[in-house]
Amino acid sequence: MDLTIIQSPSRDNPEFPRELSWLAFNGRVLQEAADTRNPPIERLRFLGIYSNNMDEFFRVRVADVKRRVLLKRYRTAEHEDAEQLLAEIQHQVLMLGKQFSRIYLDIQLELRKHNIELIDDSKLTERQSEWVRTYFNGEVKKHISPIILSHTDSSLAKILDDNTTYLMVEMAGVQKPEYAIVQVPTNEVSRFIELPLRLNTRKKNGHFRRQILLLDDIITYCVADLFQGFFEFDSICAFSLKLTRDAEYNISDTLDQSLIDKMSKGIRQRLKSEPTRLVYDAAMPEQMLKVLTKQLGTSTMDALIAGTRYRNFKDFIGFPNLGRQSMEFPPLPPLPSPDFDQHPTTFDAIRNSDILLYYPYHSFGYFTEWVRQASFDPKVTHIRISLYRVARQSRVIHALLDAVRNGKSVTVVLELKARFDEENNISWARKMTDAGIEVIFGQTTLKIHSKICLITRIEKGEPVRYGHIGSGNFNEKTARIYTDMSLFTCHPEITAEIEQVFEFIQYSYRPFVFQHLIVSPTWSRPKLKKLIQREIDLAVSGRKAEIFLKVNNLVDEEIVQLLYTASQAGVKIRMIIRGMCSLVPGIPGKSQNIRVISILDRFLEHARVYVFHNGGDTDVYISSADWMTRNIDQRVEVGVPILNTRIKQTVLATLDIQWRDNVKARTVDAKQSNSYISRGNKRNIRSQQSIYDYFVKQNQMLLQQSDPERA
Repeated sequence: MDLTIIQSPSRDNPEFPRELSWLAFNGRVLQEAADTRNPPIERLRFLGIYSNNMDEFFRVRVADVKRRVLLKRYRTAEHEDAEQLLAEIQHQVLMLGKQFSRIYLDIQLELRKHNIELIDDSKLTERQSEWVRTYFNGEVKKHISPIILSHTDSSLAKILDDNTTYLMVEMAGVQKPEYAIVQVPTNEVSRFIELPLRLNTRKKNGHFRRQILLLDDIITYCVADLFQGFFEFDSICAFSLKLTRDAEYNISDTLDQSLIDKMSKGIRQRLKSEPTRLVYDAAMPEQMLKVLTKQLGTSTMDALIAGTRYRNFKDFIGFPNLGRQSMEFPPLPPLPSPDFDQHPTTFDAIRNSDILLYYPYHSFGYFTEWVRQASFDPKVTHIRISLYRVARQSRVIHALLDAVRNGKSVTVVLELKARFDEENNISWARKMTDAGIEVIFGQTTLKIHSKICLITRIEKGEPVRYGHIGSGNFNEKTARIYTDMSLFTCHPEITAEIEQVFEFIQYSYRPFVFQHLIVSPTWSRPKLKKLIQREIDLAVSGRKAEIFLKVNNLVDEEIVQLLYTASQAGVKIRMIIRGMCSLVPGIPGKSQNIRVISILDRFLEHARVYVFHNGGDTDVYISSADWMTRNIDQRVEVGVPILNTRIKQTVLATLDIQWRDNVKARTVDAKQSNSYISRGNKRNIRSQQSIYDYFVKQNQMLLQQSDPERA
């Protein structure tokens, strides 16, 4: 992808538009789908991830740009022209869409080599057709209630749900054509239907080919059965479409509503908010498209995107493997933690030494076990935890419910405004409140994004605090696919400051001082600026100065400009950035001392790590915060210094492995062209596999030190 940087008149240094940088990131996801080194089922799932990402991009980023165009408020000399940006976004999306279609066809060909075939209704044999009609009438039709466009008073834009697959149906005859909308019921029926092998006449190497038909095609093939007897028509056809809406919503300030009720109302509002994208089957007849766009009231700013016949490709994230295990990534089972396993309880382990877990290389079960033990431990008096995104079947919350039944004081800070997880969090809020847990919804103007937990025990008559600070959510599901770091500690000063964070959330008007933790919103920006400035001062004085940063996004203007200053002062800066990066590296005289790479592989890189050389006394922090304005100024985030020498070396070692990645690492250059790191004649280093191997060896060493005979 070849994108264009902008020069802001108010700044001395250029910045890359964050929306275009985000598209470059999703281009890297598309690269993974195209990468033949990945197994074919995984490649297909990457297409699903790409599609899901693009949905969120239009719901959030494009919706914001569109609002800027409508309000005309950002048309100043200090900001890019929003209309031009929107046009560039649409251009890049179309380019990526063409790549997507080519890659999908290529994956289909590869699947056929493995005796798996994605077919459409045009390829059905007579026997298969009979089976499909029987399946449709028995399993599918009962879940479909068509919307007849000529018989509804509501506009189509208010009827269609966000990011749901629909078919637009045209019934043509002597009279004027009749149009209808049919929802594909993927919540009730699997999207992927395997046809019975006994009906397949095609063999390869003596084996019947496994054939999959999408639910969309089954409905399309049988669509006449839905309307016969109700309408007269000579011909009928159906084409797919999907609408994406603005993800923002308004929260009423009325005093007689609870926050939960307000949030529920706001989510319902989102479902009917302004459309930002209409994706439709490119084969849709022009007249049908005209009817559709008129019904929706789409404007020239709405992205009208012609695509393949299938919409909601995000469902392909769950595409089943009907072949051999080799068609998926080989399993990497979570590793045990000797630091925990060598002690009878989790509290004994943490009291012995700080412990770092790195998911998914380590098992998230250690965290849930810690909370489970706390739920019945007679010495535990209080559990405090902040929750942002949790699993739908959360063992963490179930342990908290058990704790309150056992007479523990339990306080949960629950962020209701965790985008797209609002309904799940509202449901849990009601259950926890009903059970007697003190549920705090934080502050109306701040999202609570911190990943902290504090457990208080009475030991020898005195309260002792055990704390957790991490980069990832307390979510059993995402802990298997996101890379995140968790620090467990009973360091009295660190845990005292964790307690202060909880008090700040409840009583923000009180004065607080944080000596160790980096806490957003009030204390984060000054702390980060101080840490960067210290490296600048060291460089100016002729001493070694380095910054090593790993975050998901770097787009805060002030921080970006300060990093430019650091580079110009001689600070060597390395950054591993998964997603958006508005800093432009490698510009002579501006950012020649800055290198940026991005890593995409089987796990989603999610850990945030800040490293400052500090004259040789290296400071290492892990945090929940990216370097975005929202994370620094508009959320409650927590970063913690790594004080344990062994853990610090472990974190630095994993960063070094990632920096040397020459298989899945891309250079983030001035054009964000997504070129892979050149391997040259060096051995292959695939960092996620190498980090796993690193922890295997570390475990062996730790076991040998503690029990030579067992090792």
